Amino acid sequence: MTESSPSCSCATAPEDRLPDSTIENRVEQLKALASPVRLQMVDLIYYGGGEVCVCELQENFDLSQPTISHHLKVLREAGLIQSRQEGTFVYHRVDASAFTDLSALMDRLSTIREADEAARAVA
Repeated sequence: MTESSPSCSCATAPEDRLPDSTIENRVEQLKALASPVRLQMVDLIYYGGGEVCVCELQENFDLSQPTISHHLKVLREAGLIQSRQEGTFVYHRVDASAFTDLSALMDRLSTIREADEAARAVA
């Protein structure tokens, strides 16, 4: 007698799952933000008027210029900031769309938690 495995009714439909490419992108963004220095840099850039010169970042961190450049490169490669050069100065600004995407991920995970709490309340 062969028993079939019971199907799980709580499984997410494939179309409701995040695509692998989205997951990989969010992981890179979250990794970049996991550094206290980089998170402080993003905060400073955003609240520093939306665009900050690298020299202003140096004033706020007890780090060498190459170290600051490395952190900015990680943020830029993760798509969290954008940079533009004007003469010898490089200006950085937060990429709002990246943070909108991260916010949507947090909202998605919050919805999962709310659904779980509602299910517990019924049980």
